[in-house]
Amino acid sequence: MDNAVALSQPRPPTVITLGLAERVRLMPGRAKIGFGIGVAALVGIVMALTMNLGQSDYKVLYANLSDKDGGAVIAQLAQMNVPYKVAPGSGAIMVPALQVPDLRLKLATAGLPKGAVSGFELMDTARFGQTQFQERLTFQRGLEGELTRSITSLAAVQTARVHLALPNQNGFFREQQKPSASVLVSLHPGRTLDRAQIAGIVHLVSSSVPELDPKSVSVLDQSGALLAGGNETGRAAGLDAQQLQYVNQIETGYAKRIFELIEPIVGHHNLRATVTADIDFSQTEATFEEFKPNQGADASVAIRSQQTTEQGGGGAAGSLPSGVPGAASNQPPVAATAPLTGASQALQGSPQSGGAANGGRREAVTNYEVDKSVRVTRNASGNVKRLNAAVVVNNRSVTDAKGKTTQVPLAAEEIEKLTALVRESIGFKQDRGDSVKVINAPFRIEALPAADAAWWKQPDTLDWVRTLALPGALALVALLVFFGLLRPAVKALSTSRVVTSPGSTFNAIEDDRPELPALPPPKSVEHLAGARKMAREQPAAVAGILRGWVDGQPAVAAESR
Repeated sequence: MDNAVALSQPRPPTVITLGLAERVRLMPGRAKIGFGIGVAALVGIVMALTMNLGQSDYKVLYANLSDKDGGAVIAQLAQMNVPYKVAPGSGAIMVPALQVPDLRLKLATAGLPKGAVSGFELMDTARFGQTQFQERLTFQRGLEGELTRSITSLAAVQTARVHLALPNQNGFFREQQKPSASVLVSLHPGRTLDRAQIAGIVHLVSSSVPELDPKSVSVLDQSGALLAGGNETGRAAGLDAQQLQYVNQIETGYAKRIFELIEPIVGHHNLRATVTADIDFSQTEATFEEFKPNQGADASVAIRSQQTTEQGGGGAAGSLPSGVPGAASNQPPVAATAPLTGASQALQGSPQSGGAANGGRREAVTNYEVDKSVRVTRNASGNVKRLNAAVVVNNRSVTDAKGKTTQVPLAAEEIEKLTALVRESIGFKQDRGDSVKVINAPFRIEALPAADAAWWKQPDTLDWVRTLALPGALALVALLVFFGLLRPAVKALSTSRVVTSPGSTFNAIEDDRPELPALPPPKSVEHLAGARKMAREQPAAVAGILRGWVDGQPAVAAESR
């Protein structure tokens, strides 16, 4: 062939796989700055979220600790690297909520909190060589601590202190002093001790100390009021908790009777009633003795004792006995009798004896039983001395034919009827000084503003929004930082292959999937037809050209003539 065809192709680019350091170095400066700012912002957001969640998830570990125990617990928590907070107002120690059970067990194993009250464990640390006074003082401190623990176990008692006065015992029984005790209790807010609980505390202390009289135990509360001990009669100036509760029950019961009787007549929410009861808690005791003599002739008598003395004597000194000697003058006298009424019997003797001249004397003493009645009267405490009832009734609502509602006062006859019902319901007594007052007055009803039903204005919703506002804002900023700064930088950083051409620097960057070089489009139809014709006529030459392209060497077709 006369024609000579020569085909040449430029050298294809080379694909090179890059490492992490090369990819970071090849990143644009703007992408590097954005990547650094994004990473710093994300770290700050994560730290802020962690601190916010940690602050809202703290719970109380211990509360109401003494300064000594609080310092010991805080030192132990710092040694354990546990975050903690101290509440400003109450001084409670707060730790993360999830660690509260474990920390309590660990601190209990370490013996914390020790508590400000020590019992008989003080005797375990007795030193060798201590004196008798020190041993007795240690025993007294341990006994006070045990009593304090027992008293503080009551539900109404918050803290307590016990002081014991134990005098020294000597060998002289008459000179020994009796022990005494004082108890100071601090009650929980809103709690009180009734009479039975106070008596229980007194009995507990008196039973724990030998020869301690319950009357020698004084109990005080945190306000300094004497609850037990001292002058019990002078303490009755005020009512105790049990008496106040009894008065409240009496007044509530009477008010309930009035409501149950009057409210169905006047309607619901149209009645207000209060009852004041004056209760007498004084106790009186009277003793009566009655002596009744034996009345009437038929009244039976009982002789308690009887004594009779008889004495008979002769006449003048030197007088000789006279009379006819014989059996009659030698008879003993008849026993004398003492009648209840009338003159006594004359003395019996010799025939010449029978007058004052003979010097005779007779005495008779008789004691009789007398009726005696002893009556003891004790008045019951808690009697009602006086009742005062005040009742207010609202006006009657009347609706006319047009549907308009108006308030109409009650008639005087209706007020009288209601007053009579109230008197009967409370057991009115005129001689006791009771008073009942029933009046009619319009009630002032203030219209309450309608509650807004919008869910976004409800307090629960607002609290929920306030709680989630900061975490939500931080999460939104994190998303903006990620998509605005980090994502482009990460996309540029993930490039692993670079395309180069011969004799030049890097001129193309590919991501993950390389693109194979393609043949340039034919410049004209004649060139495409000539290439096809050459492939049919000289397949060996075309194969050599393709082999050169694959190997990256320029291909030249041999001339054929």
